Amino acid sequence: MKENGFGGGNTMTGLNFEKEIDILELLKSKKGYEVKNSIIYYEKKEVAKSLKKNGLYKYLETRGVDYKKILSKKLLPDEALYVVTNNTLFVIEVKFQKVAGSVDEKLQTCDFKRKQYAKLLAPLNIEVEYIYILSDWFRKPGYKDVLDYIISVGCQYYFKYLPLQKLGLPVPK
Repeated sequence: MKENGFGGGNTMTGLNFEKEIDILELLKSKKGYEVKNSIIYYEKKEVAKSLKKNGLYKYLETRGVDYKKILSKKLLPDEALYVVTNNTLFVIEVKFQKVAGSVDEKLQTCDFKRKQYAKLLAPLNIEVEYIYILSDWFRKPGYKDVLDYIISVGCQYYFKYLPLQKLGLPVPK
C-alpha cells in the first residue's frame, strides 16, 4: 500500500488526530501558536487563516469573488487553511471510521472537489491542496485501491497525523 503519511509521529512536527477534532484546537496546543478570530499566529506573526465551512465563502466575498458565478454548488470543507507564506489553500477532510459505511465512497471524490476548489480560487491565484486525515480503519487491505487513487489524482492522505511542514507552517523549536 502506498502511504503518503504516517500516524502518531513526532508531536512537535505535526498534529496528531484522535477521532474528529478541531485543527485549530490542535494548533493552539503547539508552542508558539495562537488562534484569534480564525487567524493563526506563530510567535505573534500571522501565518494562516482558517476558512472552514462557510468561512471560505465569507473570505471570497471580501476579495470580490462571487462563488455563484464559478460553481453551481457550494462545497463546505471540514477545514480549509489558507497559508499566507505559500499562497495555498489546504482543504483538509478528517475521516474517522470504525465500521464500513458511506465514507468509503466519499474518499473517491477528492479529484472532483480539488478541481472545484481550484476553479473557485483561480481568480485570486491561490493554489489548492486536498488532504485527507484518516483513521487506522483505512489501513485495511480493502482500501489499497482507493488510497492509490487518492495519490494518483494529486490528492494526499495521512493517518491520524498532519505534518506542519507539509502545510508550510512553522515547526515549533
